[in-house]
Amino acid sequence: MKIPKRLKKKQAGFLENPNLQQVFDLIETAGGQIRVNGGAVRNALLGEPVEEVDLSTNLVPEQVSKLGEACGLQVIPTGIEHGTVTIISGHEPYEITTLREDIETDGRWATVQFGSDWKADAMRRDFTVNALYCDRNGKLYDPLDGYADLEARIVRFIGDPDQRIAEDKLRILRFFRFFAWYGSDRPDPDSLKACVRNRDGLQGLSAERIWREFKKLLSAPDPVRSLLWMRTTKILSIVVPETENWGIDLLPALVAIRRQMEEPVDPLLRLMAIIPPRIERIEELSARLKLSNDETARLKNWADLPDLSSVMSENELAKLMYRSSNQAAQDALWLQMANQASKQEETSETHKLATYAKTWVRPELPIQGRDLINLGLPAGPKIGKTLSQLEQAWIDSNFSLNKAELIELAGESSE
Repeated sequence: MKIPKRLKKKQAGFLENPNLQQVFDLIETAGGQIRVNGGAVRNALLGEPVEEVDLSTNLVPEQVSKLGEACGLQVIPTGIEHGTVTIISGHEPYEITTLREDIETDGRWATVQFGSDWKADAMRRDFTVNALYCDRNGKLYDPLDGYADLEARIVRFIGDPDQRIAEDKLRILRFFRFFAWYGSDRPDPDSLKACVRNRDGLQGLSAERIWREFKKLLSAPDPVRSLLWMRTTKILSIVVPETENWGIDLLPALVAIRRQMEEPVDPLLRLMAIIPPRIERIEELSARLKLSNDETARLKNWADLPDLSSVMSENELAKLMYRSSNQAAQDALWLQMANQASKQEETSETHKLATYAKTWVRPELPIQGRDLINLGLPAGPKIGKTLSQLEQAWIDSNFSLNKAELIELAGESSE
């Protein structure tokens, strides 16, 4: 399928950004060539948002840096040894990479030489759907016929899949991530087989890179088919061994019901759907993938929450959330809804509770230690014990006891 000559007007809106146009001017006034590459062009052709714009040029990094500095722009040597510098134009960063050709690789970083051959540059990229370029006017360039694959929703490696993976083993996980976002039907068989042959290479990658890539996969509108193929090929067990003997059967229902309720994609909730709610397993997962403190706390709060499968009133839920968190309750209730939906059970009552949990605000205990001291209780352990007893009475009252009533209770208990 022949690629269109240029982006349609509604697809090319991102090119009108004056900050981006300044970068084009920077290179072209010096006699260089510059084109947008990869994801921005792919997304524009698909009618999807263009969030990041990366560029390629035939000028070497030193030339690009000098041009930027001469114009008073901030220049960051992001990966200058690999041909990439970042130009800050109007507070927006633009990565500009010199046309390259790999001459040596260690499976993580490639040794490159700079050149002026656009097709050679395309050949060193990962997938055909990412080997697309356009100029400042939206004129399209497709040296490897990636447009046909984009139209057919086929994700395939460029050239020899084993060689592409040898250049960076993370491309195995990227293959499944791109299949989740842009693929359809079955994965490209040659690419899939290469991923299986090289899957052990994933174990040598940094945890941060693996989690960043897997989180992007989980953020796809519907990652289920991709995860099923990862499980079938035992690649999922390498990335998230916690899924073994647990499965991903709950995920399709979770994706469907969240979409039905017009809830946003939540990759961490999707992770909960495929791992056991066990503190020790979550601690292992967090340490291995180096999750953030917030991500780890959310997973542990969910795992530590009592079972919510029995019918619960809003008052009962509020008491539970007070001791835990409303986020943990929301997570547990959404997974409960997914389980109910998978069994074709009614979900409306659970959804009401999830909505209540979302809007619930944790109340503050109306009484403090100094109130008890003013009441005449001696400072010391008894203050803490009495305060704890009053807090429980306040919770039991559905948080209805006011300060005066709690002081009265404190006075009775001290008599």
